[in-house]
Order: sequence, then C-alpha cells, then structure tokens
Amino acid sequence: MEKAAATVVAADQAGTTPDRTGKRRTWKDTFRRSRAEKDEAGKDEAGKDEAGKDEAGKGRGDEPAGGGAEQPEPAAEADPWTSFAPAPEPVPGRPGRAVRATGRFLVHEWTLAALASLALAVGLTWPTLRYPRYTLPQDYWDPSLQAWQMAWSGHALRTNPGQLFQSNTFFPEPWSFAFSDMLLGYAPAGLLGTGPDAAVLRYNIMFVLAHAMATFGAYVLARQLGAGRIGSAVAGVSYTYAPWLLAQAGHLHIVSNGGIPLALAMLARGHGWSLRHGYRPERRRVGWAYAGWVVAAWQLSLGFGIGLVFAYVLALTLLVSAAVWFWRRRRVRRPFGRRLFVADLVGGLLFAAVGSLLAVPYFKVAELHPNAERTLGDIGVYSPPASGFFTAPAESWIWGGLHEGARAALPWHPEMTLLPGFVLYALAAGGLFFSVWRLRHRLLMLAGVIVTMVLAMGTRFFDGTFTYAPLFEHLPGFNGLRTPGRMMLWTTLLLGLLAAGAVSAFARRVREISADRVPARPSPWLRAVTLLPLLLVLVEGLNNTPHPVVPEQPVAMRTVDGPLLVLPSGQNQDQPVMLWSTTRFQQVVNGGSGFTPKQLDDVRRVSAAFPDQTSVDYLRTLGVRNVVVLRDQIVGTPWEVTVDAPVEQLGITRQQVGNAVVFRL
Repeated sequence: MEKAAATVVAADQAGTTPDRTGKRRTWKDTFRRSRAEKDEAGKDEAGKDEAGKDEAGKGRGDEPAGGGAEQPEPAAEADPWTSFAPAPEPVPGRPGRAVRATGRFLVHEWTLAALASLALAVGLTWPTLRYPRYTLPQDYWDPSLQAWQMAWSGHALRTNPGQLFQSNTFFPEPWSFAFSDMLLGYAPAGLLGTGPDAAVLRYNIMFVLAHAMATFGAYVLARQLGAGRIGSAVAGVSYTYAPWLLAQAGHLHIVSNGGIPLALAMLARGHGWSLRHGYRPERRRVGWAYAGWVVAAWQLSLGFGIGLVFAYVLALTLLVSAAVWFWRRRRVRRPFGRRLFVADLVGGLLFAAVGSLLAVPYFKVAELHPNAERTLGDIGVYSPPASGFFTAPAESWIWGGLHEGARAALPWHPEMTLLPGFVLYALAAGGLFFSVWRLRHRLLMLAGVIVTMVLAMGTRFFDGTFTYAPLFEHLPGFNGLRTPGRMMLWTTLLLGLLAAGAVSAFARRVREISADRVPARPSPWLRAVTLLPLLLVLVEGLNNTPHPVVPEQPVAMRTVDGPLLVLPSGQNQDQPVMLWSTTRFQQVVNGGSGFTPKQLDDVRRVSAAFPDQTSVDYLRTLGVRNVVVLRDQIVGTPWEVTVDAPVEQLGITRQQVGNAVVFRL
C-alpha cells in the first residue's frame, strides 16, 4: 500500500497517473481516453437508436434497418465561451421590415432624382402653379386647344370610347380629334374634373410634370450609359431647360418628351448595355426591357410631332441590334438570351400596334382633306438658317433681350430660335477631348449632333436635296411634320451626353486629387468647382415666360345647346371656344388646329355678314341650331352693327345671355 501510494504521489508530481494496468499516463493520455470513451458512448446510443428503428420497421425519412445507412454524427459539445458573446440582433417583425424598406426606398438614388426633378420643375416653370386654374404658360391659344384635348379624351373614355376621334369640335367634320397631335397618353388625367377650370388646372399640372419627367429621363439615361451623378444632372437639366425649348412652352406635345430618354434608359438596362462597359449579359433584366417598350409606346401616343422621329430611331436601333445578334450568334449561342429576344419581339409588336392604330385616323384625315398635306414649300417657311442655332427666344431670361436683333432677322422666330445653350456648347466641346466615354463613342455622338442639326435646318441646307427632302418624300409620315427645327431635341440630348462625359471625367479627377489629401476628402473649393457646370446650365435655363389669364367662359356656353357657332371665328379665337365647350361638350362648328378644313373656311367667309338670309340658310343646311355672338369681341367688326339688326324676316329669334347674343335658327 505504501508503495502504491508513493507511486501515485510521484506520478501526480510528474503530471502522470497510473492506469488500470499500472502503466503511467500523462494528463494528455487521460484527455484522449476520456474523449474516446465519449465517442464510444455516442456510438452505442446511435446503435440503440438504429435498433429501435429496426424494431419499428423503418425510421422516418431513413433507409430500412440493415440497409447500410450512414451513422449520424455525434452532436457537437456546447461552447462554454458563447455565454460571453454579444446578444444576437433581434429579427424585426413585419412593421419593422416595412419601415426599413420604406427608408431604403426614400434614400434611393432614383427616388432622390425624381424628387429633385419635380422640385426643379416647379421652380423653373414658376409661376405656372401660382394660379393654376386661371393662367396658361406663354399664351392661351395652343394651350387652350391642348387643355381641351385632354378633357375630350377623358370625356370620351367615360361616355363613348368608340367615338373618341369624332370630337365635338369642327362640326360636322368627322375624325376631327386627329386634326392635330392628340396627347392621347394623357387621357387618364382627363377623367378627373369637368369644365374649363379643371381643364386649365389639369394642363398646368401636366406641364410641370412633363418637365420633371424630361429631367428625370435624361438623368437616368446618362447614368445608365455610365456617367456620374453630377454629369447626369447636367444632361437632365440641359435636355429639359435648353433655351430653344422655352419657345415651345405653349406646345405641351413638344415639352412632353421625357418618355424618349426614359424608354431608351430602360431598354439599355434591360439589355445589360452601357456606353462605358458595353454589353454585360449578367446584367440583363427582362422586366426592364418590357417596361422600356411600354414607355416608348406611351410616348408615341402623345403625338407624332416628336414621336415619329423617335419611332424611326428605335427602328434603326433594332436593325443594328439584330445585325449584332446574328453576328455574335456565330461565337456565342443566344448572346441576348431567348427571354430577352421574346421581350423585344413582344414589345416591338406593341409599339408598332400603337403606332398603327394611331395612324389610322390621320390617314383618314389626309384622305378627306387634301389641303392638310404638307409640301416642301411649307417646310421651307419653317426651316431655320444656321444663325438660328446661336439665337435664343424671347422667353430666355438671360439671352432674350440680348438677342432681340438676331430674332428680328429670322422669318419665323418662334420656330427658328434654336439655341441649346452656350454653356452646353462649351461643355460638349470639352467632352470631345476629356471624357469618360471612349473616343469612338464621342465621335459617334458628334456625328449625331451634326446630322440632327443639318436635318433641323430643313430645306435651308442646300435646299435639303440630299438631307431633309429624301426623308420627306420616302419615309411614311415625314410629310406630316411641319417644323424641322424640332429635330433639335435629339441634338440637345446628344450634346447633353457629351457634356455629361466631360463633367463626369472632371468629377472623377477631383476624387483622385482628394484621395491623395490628408484627410482624404475634397476641399470646399473643389466641391464648388464640381457643381459649377450644373449651376451654369441652370442659370441659362431660367425663363421669363408670360402666363396670361385665360378668357372667362361665357354664360351662354354653359346653357346653349349645340350644334352651335360662336362668332367671331378664327384660328386663335376658336381655341378658347374649344376650351369653353368642356362643360357640356356640345357640338360646335369652331375649331383650331394645324390646318383649317375647307368647310370651316367657308363658314367663316359666309358668316361674316351674319345675320342675313344667305348665312342663315347655309348654317341651317349644315345643321347649326344656334349662333352665339360675343359682344366684347366684335368691336370694329361688321357684327358690331348687325348684331342688333331686326331678324323677324329671317325666321330666327334673338336673346341676350350674359355678355353674348344668342340667335336661335
């Protein structure tokens, strides 16, 4: 016993213990033996479990007993140090996840860009929303027509969609809604409200939203192509608020151009393509491709004035893409992907179907009214000289007064003052030499600028023999475009992309300089210099557009039934009459559009002597039941005398309604 005790003491001092055989073991041997015993115990438990399964036949989800199934791994021991670890982050509930998702959405770049575009539109179009129910931007002639168009399309959708193109104006002419661009894409807005006040309010809201969408669309396109944020902002602002576009403030169908860059951006994003990085198949998104085609079709529905050129640009892009697809198919199987190919096929058919359906009424109008067809002589009247590219309209806040003499030298300055901005010219010129775009892309943009400017000159560039005339004579629909100067829309977009490349390269260089500083951040002066191009473009886009008060609706327009004729009648006088008719949408002979139908011209000529037997008989033949003569507009005209002449011998009656005289035929 003493010997055994001495052995144990000696072993303990040496860090060893005797085993059952009397051999000495170190503490490491003891630890290994303990682990081995635990493993054996785990195997025994597993064997018991397998035996239990054998007794029951088969275990749930396992192979039959005796089938050679693998033994389960022993459970890992609990780590004692986990008690010192930080508490796990709690899993948020559904309200918490919704709040987080909303927060991420609100701070997303696209959300901030959209809000900034909207705020900028409200500020740079001010005072459009100051008195939105009583004033219209630039004048109350064409805007009154376009306010009526939105109101009529909404009224037709509510009452009788099948009669959409048979409007209540230009009575008794058919297809009268297609006498000018229809703004059909704004028809859902026309469902809200009735009457002239609602129509004017609707127009002003859509006018501001159109500017916001144009800025956002051009920004998104530049970002998708690879420009930086500030460069893209320059592209968006210059595209929307170029000085030449200030003269188009009275043409909502021209100002509503934001769908063009937005659709191009969506299509490029859907195809995984950018200007800086080329084609990246891993970034393809079929949903964006579908969305791009839908936006493109919506843009076309606003009118062919700018939509027709957009359609031809898309067609040319499709041809180039198809050629690339067939070329790459030799090396890469389905380089664009089957789903993307189907999306382009479906989207292209949708776009073509919308264009074809909208073209039908215009072909009907051209068939019924040969005088509506344009000629190259008509195009020459609106074709600007080269000096127009450096002349600003009167609506430009910074250049309007300075260019008054230059505008006087232009035959038709509202459509010939085509200055996109001197700042934009300078930034685009710099972008030819210093840019984030590749050299070949810069040269292609420069070629596009030159081509579109030459086309914008119409017949002024060597009579258009080899430029505008072939398009006018051979491309369907081109002979319906009256003003070639609106090709400047594409010139401005390309100049904006060149400028975005230069500004983005400059901003990147500023970041590189800032990275070498200690601490690595740009100085306030560098930040200010980076924003300077954007500020200069903004200043050049300021306007002093007038906002006249819309003529008040006569009481007679709310009470007198149609068909009726309102005198005096003329292109400018009839457009407010169209707006006044939005209370009841009674049929009126009056109307203003891009051309004057022969019958309306005859009505104006014959009714110059109203009321007399000839005019009364002629109006009765047309089906006119009432004639409204506005006393406040006949000063200095023959009606100032004849309006109070005896009418008993003509078989008609006369009644004073408000400030108008109503003749019942």
